[in-house]
Amino acid sequence: MQRFRVICVCAVLFLSHSFSQAGTLVQFRTAPGDIEVELYDQDKPVTVQNFLSYLKGGYYQNGFAHRLVSGFVVQGGGYEITNNTIYAITNFSPIVDEFGVGQRYSNVYGTIAMAKLGGYTNSATSEWYINLANNTSLDNADTNDLFCVFGHVISGTNVLNEFNNFVNWNTLPAPSSTNLVLNNYYSAPLNTLPVLSSNFPPTTNSFVFVDVSLMQIGIQTVGTTKQISWNSATGLTNLVEYTTNFTTWTTMVTTNGTGARMTVTDTPATPNRFYRVQVID
Repeated sequence: MQRFRVICVCAVLFLSHSFSQAGTLVQFRTAPGDIEVELYDQDKPVTVQNFLSYLKGGYYQNGFAHRLVSGFVVQGGGYEITNNTIYAITNFSPIVDEFGVGQRYSNVYGTIAMAKLGGYTNSATSEWYINLANNTSLDNADTNDLFCVFGHVISGTNVLNEFNNFVNWNTLPAPSSTNLVLNNYYSAPLNTLPVLSSNFPPTTNSFVFVDVSLMQIGIQTVGTTKQISWNSATGLTNLVEYTTNFTTWTTMVTTNGTGARMTVTDTPATPNRFYRVQVID
């Protein structure tokens, strides 16, 4: 399977936060909206570099949120969709838990942490989660907890609140036509799968696709057009792609990056196009 190389285009932002130096900014783009996250590069260097290695290696490019427990966490980074088939993301070696390294950060609302195996402190690989509540029990000093927080949401808490409003779907008919948590249709770890529609049986088109990017992609509606802007990667081929079903992607523009912020305009035939930017060298 071909993977695009994702180039680190970082921005610096000074915030009124206890973290002394602004870290790498990462964007989580989902159908419900965009979430901007600042990573704790200085305090959690191994965890941040591990996360960025998966991101820059293209391992998160076709991923989806595979677990949602409203009022607790939304989780991804473990699985991807290719040709309507679910695959587990290839894992690097597990990393050392950095909960006690540098400043300690609690698992409170809006923080991002690495998932790991119960009973094994140093077992985190590719899976991440975002706290949808104050989950301080995940800080407990035992092998089942000590989950390492390595960043926090700086924009997009409205999206987190929307995840908290997803409705549990246990029996037919569905309790809502949209924004559901499909309970126990799939076996664990997909037994609390968030879906965007009540189509049954579910298809991958209704999964909550998550595009994790360092390119700070912005989408603006101007009249009947969409303006797509991003921080381009210098001297490399930048691909602007879109999808309407999160399984098939169409290349809209191919251009050489300049290092500056670039903008292209689309006049979509349908209003529900979801855009992303990929980089190849």
